[in-house]
Amino acid sequence: MAMQLMDDLVGPGGVFERADELHDANHEMVVHFRNAETGLKAIVSVHDTTLGPALGGTRFYPYRSEAEALTDGLRLSQAMTFKAAAARMALGGGKAVIIGNPAELKTPQLLRAYGRFLNRLGGTYITAADVGTTSVDLDIIGEVTNHVVGRTKASGGSGDSGFSTAYGVFCSMLAAATVRWGAHGLKGRTVGVEGVGKVGLHLVGLLLEQGARVVVSDPHEAALRKVHDTYEGVVTLTSVIDSPVDVYAPCALGATLTEQSVSTLTASVVCGAANNQLLNRSVGDAMAMRDILWVPDFIANAGGLIQVGGELQNKTEGDVLGDVARIGETVTEVLRASLRNHVSTGRAALEIVESRLRSARSGDAA
Repeated sequence: MAMQLMDDLVGPGGVFERADELHDANHEMVVHFRNAETGLKAIVSVHDTTLGPALGGTRFYPYRSEAEALTDGLRLSQAMTFKAAAARMALGGGKAVIIGNPAELKTPQLLRAYGRFLNRLGGTYITAADVGTTSVDLDIIGEVTNHVVGRTKASGGSGDSGFSTAYGVFCSMLAAATVRWGAHGLKGRTVGVEGVGKVGLHLVGLLLEQGARVVVSDPHEAALRKVHDTYEGVVTLTSVIDSPVDVYAPCALGATLTEQSVSTLTASVVCGAANNQLLNRSVGDAMAMRDILWVPDFIANAGGLIQVGGELQNKTEGDVLGDVARIGETVTEVLRASLRNHVSTGRAALEIVESRLRSARSGDAA
């Protein structure tokens, strides 16, 4: 086994000398883990621990290169800092990525090796599930480390966080719809859900209960079959981002919102579960110029973090759902600040985050 700090891997694809928007992100720590016996290659990125230990999921994904994996981890860990701060949680932001196809590489031995590496970080980083990892995987990781949340209920955890994430997105979307269209909110509105995995599937059900019309897209036929087997009246489209919808809900991988895609977007509200939805920050300004209400992803999708973070405080399911529902209040606050200060919703949300971090650093955290 070997652990290599990223400090000596400076370069265009490294941490310090970057040309992208991460060049001033100021990550506190980035660590590489490698275990030749199991094929484990992992990167843990700790962005900020001002508010508490860094918590974030472990993404198991077949990245094309180590540089791509590093960039994804850096972006995701920064988003976790924003997410925790906006949700007023005593947690920092971190993320881990494991390089490889989980269907081919993931084994109990690899997961245990990963867990033993996490012990060497001494609790600075606490892991949960993400793309390519599950609560069952966390049970295995939890056999060798205590720095894990989101295990199955049978193992003492809170279980899969898919519903909590979906419920937070729903509350966010409802708040934005109320600002945009008044008291009727989402009733009768067409919502395009892009990606109907474990989060998108729950979101579809919540939207139908609210009286919305739902159209969906997903490249995986099994996911589409499941949504149609579960709910009636859902329409499948090849793509929803360029279809005539009132709300666009990106719930798959990120960066679907580009200046090009936004220029043809028909939706008046954008709110979904995907992380890092904007290709770059200027896209948020482009949506504001078109009077599109975008709910920043790190606010809308905080439900899963709230659930697993609640484990650290021994919160009940009822307490957690109440905390998740309050995401809607944060969304309303952000949208009002955006309108009042004539800035994009993304900039308004970041000001809330930065205000909390400044207060914490000065010892005045609310």
